[in-house]
Amino acid sequence: MITYEDIKKDPTIRTYIAKADESLLALGYTEHSFAHVTHVAEMAGYIMECMGQPPRQVELAKIAAYLHDIGNLINRVDHGQSGAVMAFRILGEMGFEPEEIATIATAIGNHDEGTGVPVNQVAAALILADKSDVRRSRVRNQDISHFDIHDRVNYSVTKSELKINEARTLIKLKLTVDTRFGSVMDYFEIFMERMILCRKAAEKLGLQFKLMINEQQLI
Repeated sequence: MITYEDIKKDPTIRTYIAKADESLLALGYTEHSFAHVTHVAEMAGYIMECMGQPPRQVELAKIAAYLHDIGNLINRVDHGQSGAVMAFRILGEMGFEPEEIATIATAIGNHDEGTGVPVNQVAAALILADKSDVRRSRVRNQDISHFDIHDRVNYSVTKSELKINEARTLIKLKLTVDTRFGSVMDYFEIFMERMILCRKAAEKLGLQFKLMINEQQLI
């Protein structure tokens, strides 16, 4: 049975992730390479484990999360759908069962705001893990004077935590924002659609979604 660790070591997958991120670098996007996809995979696994999902479902969520951005190799536009098709072929060639391929491809194809819907629990975990990865280290532009709003918002976040409470009723995204670089309103201007999707994803898992910025609850 192929595992998340096997996926991480696969040279073809690693090439696609690296090349996809090169395209985003050329377009001026924040980091979408191994640091991002590994963080999202581990967080998706954490969410599934906390919600008492079977070990194999946890693995599938981590695999989907690790592969979720490979569609950027084709184009940033509709990269979720492109990535789902790529994953469908890759996993089929690796010998995954059709049901597992379907679960992973569905999650990847539904992870992005605008077109994504948390249609199953793996998709929900991926959405929450992906949309909560806001942090200073994702900013690649070293010239603060030339930051766009995405650079400012990510750079302003000095700490980010996504936690499920012990009662398994609430998932909270807690951010510490340095307002010298980006305001709370900046965050909402570019991420409101993401936060709405996170709320829907939390509901799919039977959770409430809460957002706290600088110790103030905003959602």
